Amino acid sequence: MSLLEAPASTEFDPSAPYRVDPLVALRPEPFGALAYHYGNRRLTLMRAPELVDLVRDLEGFPSVAAAFAASGIEPRREAAFYKALAGLARSSFITPVTPGSPGSPGSDDGAVAPPAADGSFGFAPLQAEVTTTERPADPPGTRKTVMTDQLKAGLVAPICLTWEWTYACNLQCVHCLSSSGTRDPNELTTAEMKAVVDDLHDLQVFYINVGGGEPMLRPDFFEVVEYCVERGVGVKFSTNGGLITAEKARKLASLDYVDVQISLDGIDHETNDKVRGDGSHAKAIRAMDHLRDAGFGPFKISVVMTRENVEQLDAFEALADHYGAELRLTRFRPSGRGAETWHDLHPTQAQQVKLYHWLLERPHVLTGDSFFHLSALGEPLPGLNLCGAGRVVCLIDPVGDVYACPFVLHDEFKAGTIREPGGFGAVWTSSALFTELREPQSAGACSSCGSYDACQGGCMATKFFTGLPLDGPDPECVKGHGETALVAAQADAAAHGSFASPIAGADGERVAIGASPDHSWAPVRLGSRRA
Repeated sequence: MSLLEAPASTEFDPSAPYRVDPLVALRPEPFGALAYHYGNRRLTLMRAPELVDLVRDLEGFPSVAAAFAASGIEPRREAAFYKALAGLARSSFITPVTPGSPGSPGSDDGAVAPPAADGSFGFAPLQAEVTTTERPADPPGTRKTVMTDQLKAGLVAPICLTWEWTYACNLQCVHCLSSSGTRDPNELTTAEMKAVVDDLHDLQVFYINVGGGEPMLRPDFFEVVEYCVERGVGVKFSTNGGLITAEKARKLASLDYVDVQISLDGIDHETNDKVRGDGSHAKAIRAMDHLRDAGFGPFKISVVMTRENVEQLDAFEALADHYGAELRLTRFRPSGRGAETWHDLHPTQAQQVKLYHWLLERPHVLTGDSFFHLSALGEPLPGLNLCGAGRVVCLIDPVGDVYACPFVLHDEFKAGTIREPGGFGAVWTSSALFTELREPQSAGACSSCGSYDACQGGCMATKFFTGLPLDGPDPECVKGHGETALVAAQADAAAHGSFASPIAGADGERVAIGASPDHSWAPVRLGSRRA
């Protein structure tokens, strides 16, 4: 896999000329802009329009100081803006202009990655390391809250988008969020898939998280992946590894901006195969061997945290180091088949505390927005500490339906379909559900808790599928409030004969939770052996 490396950053010098690095693209947002570096794959939120304008104009001045003087920004804010610029320089979003550098005076080689005719760059990211460039005007105690409120109001387009390419799967994991197994006959055609890619390119969606099912079971898998790369939409796909041969690993290694994430839920076959099926551990390790031998580069090892594997955290880290891979941990949600096994497999309270401290000491371990509910324990964990459903993320399923959250494939959270006029863009910008989710939300039962600003009340999907109100505590609330709420929900379920959501339908009746559509090709139970 070819990677474009960013130049090494040097100490920021306001007396020197700077410019936006040639590998950086800016996407305007109401709060300022999102900036993405195509070389080091970092994503940063530039939290002031004045900062965005200043950064854009840097190249036209002999020094940063001269650019600031011409910007009209009040001199009293100079130190704060210089601090923000220094942060951008450390991450190579802005770089010194030196004689002979691409695009500098006297250079004839142009930018390293020239933008396309529409002004966008030719490639998009795979795995963004999200950082925040502080808004210079914010008082120190309000920065996190202000940024969270801005993200809750929604973005021009998703930061990333989860897209399930098929329900077909060669495994039947007991926690599968989409209950995958057999292909749906109404799945998107190749032409429809490419039309979605075109929409995402036009919206400047940075990258897509591709899943399933097993995405490599689509006969047009490589055709669509190559089209994504051609259109500048990065691909990060999750796979159980069973279909990655030596030949396919070499093909993947030949593609720019394609990332592979191998799913493994136990460091040994006893732990892993109990959840993912007989032989799945060996297949995943064989896939890692093929990727290593093909020179793919730093693929990812993705682990769903359960009470069976929390004690293996150090071993997972050692395995990732062995392969030169990155470790990604995700939270177990009671979605799909996971609804049947969540009560047996979700980590205990003591294990959650252990996980929190382990992650706090390892900011390089990737988590996305999986564990923001743990931030109530103290210092916030790296990543997005809020529910991004319909605000910064969403999901497209194999038949083209769009859901607010990748973990809630339920009609109550379906925003529309890409098969309607306007495609995905119309759903993202005009969906009544997304509009509602971007409105200020009540803290509800958590309003009196001093940790609400840290945990934001927890995960919507986990609440919904355990029968808790969306403005109630997370069932895994580290303060213990979720356990009390679950007891009440179970008593309510017994009274109604089944779990029902606290959400009221159009007729005023409570919505039956039920399960996601089941595509399993055989009965599934925890610990059963599946080919």
